[in-house]
Amino acid sequence: MSDSPLIALCVHGVGHGEADPQMRPTWTKAITDAVQRWNPGRPVQCEFVDYDDLFAKAPLDPLVVTEALAKLSLSGLVHGVGDLLGLSRDFGGIPDTLRWTAGMVAQWADSDSLRQAARARVLAQVAELKPGLIIAHSLGSLISYDAFARVENRAALAGRTFISLGSQIGNPFVRDAVGGRIVMVPAQQWFHLYNLHDKAFAAPIRLENPGFEQVPTPFDINFLDHDAIQYLSHPATQNSVWQKVAGQAVSRALTQSLGKVNSALATPGRRALLIGINDYPNPANQLEGCVNDVFRMSEVLQECGFQPEDIRVVLNERATAAGILERMNWLLEDAQKGQDRVLFYSGHGAQIPEYGVGGRVDHTDECLVPYDFDWTREKAITDVQFHELYSQLPYGTNFLAIFDCCHSGGMTRDGGPRVRGLAPPDDIRHRSLQWNEREQMWEPRNVDPENTNSKKWKGKGIGFVGTSGATWRLGRAVTLRSLPDKQYDCVRKEFGHFGPFLPVLLEACEENQLSYEYRHGVTSFGAFTYCLTQVFRESRAILPDLSWKDLLSAVAKKLDRMNYSQTPVLVAPAKIASAAIPWKLESRSPAKKT
Repeated sequence: MSDSPLIALCVHGVGHGEADPQMRPTWTKAITDAVQRWNPGRPVQCEFVDYDDLFAKAPLDPLVVTEALAKLSLSGLVHGVGDLLGLSRDFGGIPDTLRWTAGMVAQWADSDSLRQAARARVLAQVAELKPGLIIAHSLGSLISYDAFARVENRAALAGRTFISLGSQIGNPFVRDAVGGRIVMVPAQQWFHLYNLHDKAFAAPIRLENPGFEQVPTPFDINFLDHDAIQYLSHPATQNSVWQKVAGQAVSRALTQSLGKVNSALATPGRRALLIGINDYPNPANQLEGCVNDVFRMSEVLQECGFQPEDIRVVLNERATAAGILERMNWLLEDAQKGQDRVLFYSGHGAQIPEYGVGGRVDHTDECLVPYDFDWTREKAITDVQFHELYSQLPYGTNFLAIFDCCHSGGMTRDGGPRVRGLAPPDDIRHRSLQWNEREQMWEPRNVDPENTNSKKWKGKGIGFVGTSGATWRLGRAVTLRSLPDKQYDCVRKEFGHFGPFLPVLLEACEENQLSYEYRHGVTSFGAFTYCLTQVFRESRAILPDLSWKDLLSAVAKKLDRMNYSQTPVLVAPAKIASAAIPWKLESRSPAKKT
């Protein structure tokens, strides 16, 4: 079955792609073979965008590269990335391998003029060649996304198919550069090929749009597992992408079929994940009321119409870091505008001082404390892990996160109420201290604020980055909001979005307060959870327009009357905080006797 010629515009990735004589013929053969497998005889014309000259002329600061490496890796350990790429830790002079790999991504993110010139190259080729298909690998996908996702350029991709592969578009470092959120490019279809073994900072993309499809293409065959031909010829690409690209008739039939399947498998409108940990391995860290909190919260949610089968519970030894993240993924996957999602956590909280560029502590991570917590990021639930799940949620999703814990640490006194926060051991605490020789005493180490140029971190911004200005607080997606105010607002306008999604956050206490347990007769609860659920039950029955702001105010007053020195915190967009809570207590007929 022959057809009209398919013009494919190819945008290569990092490296000296244009100097490699094999790059163009191997790409052309892989694309032609793939298309003609499904549509024999269809002519394929592959054209290529050249842009290496732009990067060769652009200045590159070693410090910019170092900072970019740390942010791209998400580990905060620059030397770990250097070892991965086989590079020296000394970035003076910038080794050639680094210059033409991560260095190019750093240049792209750092230079507005370079980005403008690069996207102009792509847009000019699209205007001249009018390709039906655009295939962008690695850095090429960043240049292409930067061109097509901007409001002013969106007509350029209309009616075309876009394939990104080995792409860093979903990497937090890149998302931060585009205002903290990835938007749908206006293509007829966007296929994102993702290899979980790709070590060149590739990342998945969470994007709820019928025109977007992420295709898992796992391969683990070489050093970086970043090869474009492996992506293009992967069996999953053959069956999920090329079959649709090869001919519009096939594409329409498959799209209609997939639409019916997706409709049949639609996720419920409401889901809740409830986590409670009493029995931590260290007896000194044991709590009493967290499991009771979970059952009490489940009662209230079911009274509001949540179905039992849509509420998942994970308790004690099953609430490991991996177990919690797996269930969080279930909670938030495929969430749509208008749907309800609830995350409830009752247990210990903590703060972990973390290393950044140059191996120095430059911020503190707020975290939830899983059963297998060991004071490392890998065994904690930090916002860096958490915002990978929530920051791309569709605007209008009703996502509520409730944390009955504290992060300032605490100690249970004999005969006194238990505290839901862990103080760090001395070796972890040492990261945040420095010796004052003059006063002969230990004092907090000086840490620069997360964003010294932004007003949003001052005043009310303390709720995002803490009093130090350098705390990555849970649920705020701070690492996706680091651009200065004016630039942040400008970028969001250029890409047509409002920044990363912000859930409604209800927290048991302020940053430097403690979260306590309460004994209700002989039954233990979190003081916050007990008051929250009781006030909600009492108020919702008589105040149908009760808002989150009103609810937290009433809870604060009740905690004060009960002599608990903790002030609950609400973080949410102002409009949502003042709007009526979307869940009403449902009147249920008593069960019939049998």
